[in-house]
Amino acid sequence: MINRRHIRVKVMQSVYAMLKSGSDNLAKEEKFLLHSIDKMYDLYLLKLDLLVRVRDMARNHIEISKKKYLASKEELNPNTKFIDNQVLQVLAESTSLYDAIEERNITNWNLDDEYVRLIWNLIKESDFYTRYMENEKRSAEEDKTFVINIFKHIVAPNEKLEDYFEDQFIGWVDDIPFVNTWILKNLKKIKTDRQFVIDKLYKDSDDERFVLNLFRKVVLHHDKYGEEIADKTPNWDTERIAEMDMILIKMAIGEFLKFPSIPVRVTINEYIEIAKDYSTTKSSYFINGVLDKLQKEFMESKRIEKVGRGLL
Repeated sequence: MINRRHIRVKVMQSVYAMLKSGSDNLAKEEKFLLHSIDKMYDLYLLKLDLLVRVRDMARNHIEISKKKYLASKEELNPNTKFIDNQVLQVLAESTSLYDAIEERNITNWNLDDEYVRLIWNLIKESDFYTRYMENEKRSAEEDKTFVINIFKHIVAPNEKLEDYFEDQFIGWVDDIPFVNTWILKNLKKIKTDRQFVIDKLYKDSDDERFVLNLFRKVVLHHDKYGEEIADKTPNWDTERIAEMDMILIKMAIGEFLKFPSIPVRVTINEYIEIAKDYSTTKSSYFINGVLDKLQKEFMESKRIEKVGRGLL
């Protein structure tokens, strides 16, 4: 499921896009923000379904080979360890995954099965596939390790597959690493003796509300928060401050003042880490310094009021 950090990244990107476009249509921008997050769920389902489709392709190949007029001994008595893999079977039999794919009308691998074939061929060429198939012993743990290796070393880093996803939806460019981590966590948690249930998109209703609440606070108080920053950076020309840094600081100010259940230290740490990935090399130090000054002043003037978990 999507975490608070990725929600912040999505909000940051939407604020940036809105400012760049000069749009003042809040409803339209909110709709796009929610759509970009919802589409990330499609990517999550697509990648899980890819594993199922690879298994289906392998099984179909075995069935076709058996029916050959001059089938070889190996084709008549194939090694079925791959298609019998317990983790892949659990995914294939998951009503939760199947229903979500049907509901969201995800048909990519029906139309673009060359990517399924690409992954299947790479799997067959891998050393760990050879070792796995040659080992006559079978265990749930070995099956899980094998599928994790497939995903980690073949599916996740594949550049052709990544290009394909980016062509399908440009917003997936930044989502791919997060979704890869998400799926790996799912694979590690799979129990072969029970149904696999896909994650929800949001952890809870609080996280779902957090998306638009944060976006609105930043957009509606954009100029006011800019003045707060100018007061704390008197030696800086605001035009020289990286645009992404300004957005991140404004988002943090919004959390300081408008989200009483989020601890100040959590807010500061989150935006420092996001800055490391999305802004300049020195941004995290700059943002840390500005936010430290702001939170001290806000505390002294009692503008920050935290309750519950926000007091931690």
